Amino acid sequence: MLTLWGDIDALLRENASEAMATLAARPDPDPVIVDARDVTFIDSSGVAFILQVFVLGEETGSPVLLREPSAVVMEVLDMVGISQRIPVVRSAAASA
Repeated sequence: MLTLWGDIDALLRENASEAMATLAARPDPDPVIVDARDVTFIDSSGVAFILQVFVLGEETGSPVLLREPSAVVMEVLDMVGISQRIPVVRSAAASA
């Protein structure tokens, strides 16, 4: 599971690189959950990271799910036209 919170921008590039290396080295095809419920800001660097995780998942056979994305995340993903590409998982409590 990857948990994102706060501002997801270029300042997190080093952490994003480490996360990608860890994901790429995983031996199993279990789903990767990206928890984005506490993201308050996301720029193009953050969108690129989410998209890179998704593409890596496709390449390695590990489904990537975006869990509880904040409104900010969904707005930006909609704006760049990829919100329908990444599967979103919401809890029953959040959808009620």
